[in-house]
Amino acid sequence: MRATLAGAAATATAALAARRYLRLRPAFAGVAPELRSPLLPYVTMTYRAHTLPFLRAVYRIKRPAGPGVTVTTQRVGAAGMRVLVATPRSARRPGPAVLMLHGGGMIVGSARLELSTYGRLARELDAVIVAPDYRLAPENPFPAALDDCMATLSWMRERAVTLGIDPDRIAVAGFSAGGGLAAAVAQRCHDEGLALRAQALVYPMLDDRTVLRDSGGRGRLVWTPESNRFAWTAYLGRAPRMTDAPPYAAPARRANLSGLAPAWIGVGELDLFYAEDVAYAHTLRACGVPCELLTVAGMYHAADGYAPRSAVAAAFTSSLRDHLRTYL
Repeated sequence: MRATLAGAAATATAALAARRYLRLRPAFAGVAPELRSPLLPYVTMTYRAHTLPFLRAVYRIKRPAGPGVTVTTQRVGAAGMRVLVATPRSARRPGPAVLMLHGGGMIVGSARLELSTYGRLARELDAVIVAPDYRLAPENPFPAALDDCMATLSWMRERAVTLGIDPDRIAVAGFSAGGGLAAAVAQRCHDEGLALRAQALVYPMLDDRTVLRDSGGRGRLVWTPESNRFAWTAYLGRAPRMTDAPPYAAPARRANLSGLAPAWIGVGELDLFYAEDVAYAHTLRACGVPCELLTVAGMYHAADGYAPRSAVAAAFTSSLRDHLRTYL
């Protein structure tokens, strides 16, 4: 009986994958060959309210930080927000630190899932990586996540001696939604007189108005226009509109970026966020902010995570690391 059920499940899974592959096959045509991961038919889906419990469970899976890194769990604030701290064992202290913000469209995600990336950066930068599990929408709409990130940054400065951090050598970085939060943190730090060495925005989610614009065929893999609409609506607590959004909620809406920390922005040309990310880089440069923009042909959203051994992913992450190393 068990063998029969297992066989039926395997057949159903294979059939589902085949259907998804056929549906997505036109989108694969523009993907760089080395980025054509077999996971794409499974991870390209529409995020909806009824799928969040399942997806959040998947995103809470803990990945290893790798050798040479000690990971501790801390609690920050009155609510006891969980914060992961990855410290390289061979590091000289005090040293630099990165406030690292996880992805997930503001609606899913956890620092635990990205520990492998944090561990690698901790080793390569000889830096302490601090990653909060900020509150998620729609239960906690803006500004909850941003407030949690700012609270973590304040905690890092207050506990600098204990953490082995030089409070004058802190950068902020993030992937996808975390990249959008990192951009908002950089803006708030400037406005509140808090110094940051650098900001690194990895295919960041910056502009709610993308929901209202023609995607131009982008976003057919991994993060889709439909998921983006659901996520922004959850985060804002209402549907996006062209006229306005709260300050810091959608960092791309800010016209004057003068004085912000030096930036790195990386995004694939197939990514739904491509246009908003390139536009933000141009605004930074126009405002006198040093900004390195890396765009990658044939790269979809989060491709470096699904094809991490590819030369494309290696060059992408190397550029990110070099930016942080330069300013830290």
